[in-house]
Amino acid sequence: MAARILMVFSASIVLTLGVLHLVYTFWGPSLTPRDPALQISMSQSSPIMTNETTMWRCWVGFNASHSLGLILFGLVFGYLALAHGQLLFRSPFLLVVGLAMLGGFVVLCRVYFFSWPLTGISISLACYVASIALSRA
Repeated sequence: MAARILMVFSASIVLTLGVLHLVYTFWGPSLTPRDPALQISMSQSSPIMTNETTMWRCWVGFNASHSLGLILFGLVFGYLALAHGQLLFRSPFLLVVGLAMLGGFVVLCRVYFFSWPLTGISISLACYVASIALSRA
């Protein structure tokens, strides 16, 4: 039971971060540049690979898709822990995929982001690993 609770807590953290990130992507100034000229420049420039979009639209799309990935992880692993705990905890494939995703998010946070998401994802990873350890005990 403790393993399931820790897994749900891990998934809930990621889900919460994903929802917050999605809200920040589309509402409010949190993910806009401090320099308004940069946003204007990004809105007027397209990437080399295509003229069909702008760097600003790519920025928004990358942030939204990142949010959706976090939300999907949180929903899937939370659901599996609650409704199909035996399947989740007995599947090396699912456990390794989840571990790789959280580990990848930690690396991304460490290299590209800032302390707040790094702290959240690190706590999620610790809960995830602890849930696996408890499920094996």
